[in-house]
Amino acid sequence: MMTSSELAGYIDLTLLKPQVTTKDIEAFIRDAQKYPFASVCIPPYHVRKAAEILKGSHTKVGTVIGFPLGYQTTSVKLYEAREAVESGADEIDMVMNISRFKSGELSMVQDEISKIVSSLPKIIVKIIIETCYLTDEEKVIACEMAIKGRADFVKTSTGFGPAGATVDDVKLLLNTAKERIKVKASGGIKTLDGTLKMINAEAVRIGTSAGMEIIEEFLNRGRC
Repeated sequence: MMTSSELAGYIDLTLLKPQVTTKDIEAFIRDAQKYPFASVCIPPYHVRKAAEILKGSHTKVGTVIGFPLGYQTTSVKLYEAREAVESGADEIDMVMNISRFKSGELSMVQDEISKIVSSLPKIIVKIIIETCYLTDEEKVIACEMAIKGRADFVKTSTGFGPAGATVDDVKLLLNTAKERIKVKASGGIKTLDGTLKMINAEAVRIGTSAGMEIIEEFLNRGRC
């Protein structure tokens, strides 16, 4: 049976609202230390403060690049990523260039993914493909591009699109991955049951802003 610590280890606890304040981030990160979450995923501006607070912690500092629409130029994404790492980020979640992808400029999208990953050899890189905008065929192509670019994860969603992660999309990506890349489910995952469905579908990371509530729900169920 899974423990609460094991469940927390799946979760990238996320706070990316545009109106978030420095005080909100500091409180969020201190609260996150109650459980061994895989990472906190926060805006790039707050990475340095998060790294200071979490120094020596099991929980990693994650941030987003090219967020949330993905259509920044490659040079801008590279600058964002390098600055985030210099500020203390351990993990990077980058939105692929969806506009270029939908335009059929696949070689350019592939080149961008490869450049980002190769420029960060010691950093976990997750490629967000924003599944809600893609056909199943396009999801497979995007997953293969993340694999070819040597990313660590392919991630379903930003959570800012019209729809988030689905079990079917996780299964499709895993079937495509064939153990060559890990899958992160993110977007719209707010409950313990929703989290467990994604884990049972074999997602190994869950991005959610409701991680504290999910762990507490898990603990409360255990007391019943």
